Amino acid sequence: MQLDRSLAVYKCLDESPSVGDLLALCEENYGHLHSLAPQLRRLRGEYCSSRPDHQDLHLTILEQTPYTTLLRLTYQFANSAGGVADPNALLRVYHDARQVEAEDLHQQSLPTRRLYQAPGLVNKWRLNLFVAKWLTFCIRQGHLFVVDVARLREPACDLS
Repeated sequence: MQLDRSLAVYKCLDESPSVGDLLALCEENYGHLHSLAPQLRRLRGEYCSSRPDHQDLHLTILEQTPYTTLLRLTYQFANSAGGVADPNALLRVYHDARQVEAEDLHQQSLPTRRLYQAPGLVNKWRLNLFVAKWLTFCIRQGHLFVVDVARLREPACDLS
């Protein structure tokens, strides 16, 4: 998988995406997420990936079924109110279809609150495109979530 110029991501930057383009992007997101969490189906609970000189990346498994996984992926930033999650993505993984769809995304750089308003396809495209670029960035930073068989899971990062 080439991280620099994927077909689905760059094909529609200046065009209106089709449903097929969105599905291709969700398939690319599956590959990116699989690079970050190759044992995704075995993960349960909360995980943290720490890299020197980079923000800790947090992954929380919210639901694990035989065919889907619902997870939250975020950075946690400390502030006077306790903390801010940004970006904060709720992702649904369809293992049988090899697709990852962003169900919700909160972040500061791209307005996404109109996800299901017209034109819905363009909004869903923009949401999933942001996730694709962010996942690629996380891979380049060297983030990785794996199951430690001895401990069954990685500890959560210390936020204090």
